[in-house]
Amino acid sequence: MEINVGSPEMLADAAAKFVAAMQGRLHYVFRAPMGAGKTTFISALCAELGSSDEASSPTFSIVNEYARPDGMPIYHFDFYRIKDEEELLDMGVEDYWDNGSVCLIEWPEMAEGHLPDDVVEVEIRVNDDNSRTIIVSE
Repeated sequence: MEINVGSPEMLADAAAKFVAAMQGRLHYVFRAPMGAGKTTFISALCAELGSSDEASSPTFSIVNEYARPDGMPIYHFDFYRIKDEEELLDMGVEDYWDNGSVCLIEWPEMAEGHLPDDVVEVEIRVNDDNSRTIIVSE
């Protein structure tokens, strides 16, 4: 699936298309260069999933939790500052994968050996005209 986002005003529609295609899947990794809009898109996804919490980059906290009306949280990870495998294990990362909540993961490269098996790949490409293309693959 590809979703084209020509401007920030189109993010809500892009998030709605993405959520409609989720089909119960829970684990998503977002791959894109710094500044491509990973956190911005994740913020739109959280809003579309019903969270009224302000989504922000968990670069320093590593994980943010956002509330949803159904009581199931959304977990937003940023593994950019992860230095080694032990750090992931100490935070209990695998417990997050197993609790039935949506997990949105930025900078998954830092945790490749510990990602869930059913992860959905999301690539955000910055186009020459500064628009974005969101490519979702399994």
